Amino acid sequence: MHAGQLSVSPETVRELVDDQFPRWRSLAIQAVDSAGTVNVIFRIGGRLAARFALKPGDAGLMRRLLESEAAAARELAGRTRFATPEPVALGEPGAGYPLPWLVQTWLPGVVATDEDPGESAAFAHDLAEFICGVRSIDTRGRTFRGHGRGGDLRSHDAWMQTCFTRSRQLLDVGRLRRMWEVMRGLPRSAGGDVMSHGDLIPGNVLVRGGRLAGILDVGGLGPADPALDLVAAWHLLEAGPRQVFRDDLRCDDLEWERGKAWAFEQAAGAIWYYIDSNPAMHRMGRRTLERIQADPSPARAW
Repeated sequence: MHAGQLSVSPETVRELVDDQFPRWRSLAIQAVDSAGTVNVIFRIGGRLAARFALKPGDAGLMRRLLESEAAAARELAGRTRFATPEPVALGEPGAGYPLPWLVQTWLPGVVATDEDPGESAAFAHDLAEFICGVRSIDTRGRTFRGHGRGGDLRSHDAWMQTCFTRSRQLLDVGRLRRMWEVMRGLPRSAGGDVMSHGDLIPGNVLVRGGRLAGILDVGGLGPADPALDLVAAWHLLEAGPRQVFRDDLRCDDLEWERGKAWAFEQAAGAIWYYIDSNPAMHRMGRRTLERIQADPSPARAW
C-alpha cells in the first residue's frame, strides 16, 4: 500500500516475541486478516495482539509515537462501557524488523467492514454513546495539535486538489470540487476542541449482534473539532440510523455539515489511494461518498 512498505512475517514475530518476551514463548502466533493501512496485526495467544508499522521510519520517532499512543489508550480505558485495547508492552527492533512495536490486549468482535451495522438503530445509539463518553474526557487545556484531520478544513485544500486530480477517471470531479468549495468554508462552532477518537471508520469498529462491541486504534485520542467524530455517521450508518445518531448527539446544522466535510475529505482520498492495494478501504470511500451525495444539504450549493 505504501512506497518502501515493510514486510513482517509470522516467523519474524515469533523470533521477536521469543527473544524479548520469553514468558510468551508457548503462545501461538497468528497473522490477522485486516484492512488496516498503518499496521499489520498478529495475535499472540488468545488475549494479546502485536502491532507492527508498515511504513519505514526513524526508530526513535516511532518509539515516541507508540509511547504517546499507549498513553492515549490508557487515558481512554474504562471511560466508556465499550471495550478498547490497552497497552501491555513495547517491543524493540530486531529479527530484521527495524522499528519498535506495540503489544496490546486483543478485543473480541467482528470489524464493521465484515459485519455491516449500518441499518441498526441500536448500533447508532451505541456509537453516539461512545462519542459522548469520549467528549466527556477533560482536555486539560490541550488543543488540536495542528496536523491531520480535526482543525481547519481549508488546510486540506492541497490534499483535496491531489484527490481531484487522481480521481478524474473514477468520479464526477466537477461535482466534487463544487461540494468541497462549500464545505471548506464552513466555520468552526463557537465552542473549543473536545476529545475525539479521530478515525471512526468501519475497520476500527467492532460489532457483535448488530451492537457496538468495541473500538480499535485508539492511539489518536486527542482534542479536535467537535465535528470530527461525526464522520462515523457517513462511514457506518444508513439514513434512518444516521438520524438516530444525530438526534442523540443533538447536532446543529453547522456541526453536522462539518462532520460531513471531514468524512468527505477522508473518503475522497481512500477511493483513489487504495484502489489497487486495499479494496476494503476503496469500497468504504465510495460508499461514504455515495451517502454524502445522496444527503440533502442545507446549503443546496451543488
